[in-house]
Amino acid sequence: MNQASVGFHCPECARGGRQKVMTGRQLRTQPVVTMALVAANLAIFIADAISQGRLTNDLGEWGQKGALFGPAVAAGDWWRPITAGFLHIGIFHVGLNMFLLWQLGSLLEPAIKKASFTALYMLSLLGGSFLVLLISPDSVTVGASGAVFGLMGAAFVALRSRGIDPFSTGIGPLIVINLLFTFAVPNISIGGHIGGLVAGAVGGLIFWEWAPRLPPKSPVPLIACVALAVALYAGCLVVA
Repeated sequence: MNQASVGFHCPECARGGRQKVMTGRQLRTQPVVTMALVAANLAIFIADAISQGRLTNDLGEWGQKGALFGPAVAAGDWWRPITAGFLHIGIFHVGLNMFLLWQLGSLLEPAIKKASFTALYMLSLLGGSFLVLLISPDSVTVGASGAVFGLMGAAFVALRSRGIDPFSTGIGPLIVINLLFTFAVPNISIGGHIGGLVAGAVGGLIFWEWAPRLPPKSPVPLIACVALAVALYAGCLVVA
């Protein structure tokens, strides 16, 4: 007989009932979408730098064709509200955004899974693009900052929904500091940051406040988030 946690088991029963032990690391969902977004942003930044032959605080060939610029969108460049969120000017710009994206994505993606996180990210990105085109359409705007601000807003809502004061964590102060920089430092897109923050907070309400009240695995929150993202994209084209 083999001693077990409760009583004794015969050798045959012990072999037949042996369970696989799972560690916390194995149970944790890997932030696959976050890793893909970081890789895509870095790859596009490198490709844009190569197109101009140097690493400078400027846009290369890819950047010129993909940056958010109201008159260009109005002329038919329908892709710019999306592609602008994957372009950056300078190593510091892309480095800071990718660091925050990795930190926030690693926190949020395992909680709502891949499809919902992708929808949340695009909702935030397009929220930033929409407000840029609404208040400063003639400014050339690039960067993942709007989407990153949206993830901050979603994380703020997620913490509140679990009874945690966001200002007792790093999220609350992070938002305040970045908002101060947004209004105090020149050449930072106010529309992109505020639009992304608001859109991300709305996405956070969908996934962390509304979704728990619905049946498990209900597709309605994901559909609602995608619908809002599509509406914002359509709004970008209309406003432009």
